[in-house]
Amino acid sequence: QVQVVESGGGSVRPGESLSLPCVVSGTTRDFLAIGWFRQAPGKEREGVSCISDLEDYYADSVKGRFLISKNRVKSTVYLHMTSLKPEDTATYSCGVDNGSCATDWYGFWKYDSWGQGIQVTVSS
Repeated sequence: QVQVVESGGGSVRPGESLSLPCVVSGTTRDFLAIGWFRQAPGKEREGVSCISDLEDYYADSVKGRFLISKNRVKSTVYLHMTSLKPEDTATYSCGVDNGSCATDWYGFWKYDSWGQGIQVTVSS
C-alpha cells in the first residue's frame, strides 16, 4: 500500500537549479531508505543518492552539486540539484526500501516501491 509520487522536473539551461519532490504515503515506518535513480536513453540505470534518518550517500558524478533532504514530517524527500550539466539529462525515479542506505544503496533491486519517474532535461 506504499504510494510514491515524484513531481517537479522539466527543462533548464546548464548551470541552473531544479528540485524534485518525492512524496511517500501508506507507511508509518521511521527507518525507510529513499533512493533517487536516473536513466538516460541507451544507458544503464544509475543510483544518484539515498537518504535515511541517520545517513545519506551520493554518486561521485553529483557529489557537491546535489543535496538530498527530508521535510519536518518526513513525508517528502527532495533532491535539490544545482550547477546542472547536460550529462544530468535523464528520467529520474524515486524508490522506497524499509531498510537503510548503509547496504547496497546503489542497487535498484533493493527497493520495494517506485514512482513512475519524471524527466529532467538540461540543454542550452
